[in-house]
Amino acid sequence: MTRIEHDFIGDLEVPANAYYGVQSLRGKENFFITEEKNNQEIYFIIAFAYVKKVAAMANKELGVVKPEVADAMIWACDQLIDNTEKYRDQFITDWLQGGAGTSTNMNANEVISNLAIEHLGGKLGDYSIVNPNNDANFGQSTNDTYPTAIHLSC
Repeated sequence: MTRIEHDFIGDLEVPANAYYGVQSLRGKENFFITEEKNNQEIYFIIAFAYVKKVAAMANKELGVVKPEVADAMIWACDQLIDNTEKYRDQFITDWLQGGAGTSTNMNANEVISNLAIEHLGGKLGDYSIVNPNNDANFGQSTNDTYPTAIHLSC
């Protein structure tokens, strides 16, 4: 089974039970450089979850992301930190990429958003509940999150 997700390029089928989304699939297709997936880099995933968790906490405190959305994203990040093996296969983008890691950043945003959506009782891919761009990535730049996660994982 699949669900249809849409981006500026068009529609794409995503596995119905996947926590990643359309932008992760596009990144996987377009930036396959090392033939290694992030799911082989457990410490990088954990580090990215910490970066995103702190951002959600700050955005909640600043009042720029709804408290219930921020809390759900914080919960999602904790799930990734505490149960990385369970979600490791959801990180499908190549860890080395052009574009300063945008695909990896969006892969993390989509996984966190979909975990948060599920936690709030929604259906995977319903980004009206938690949006990967507008909520999980609010106030962040890939040029900051990606190298910060690399440094933390080292």
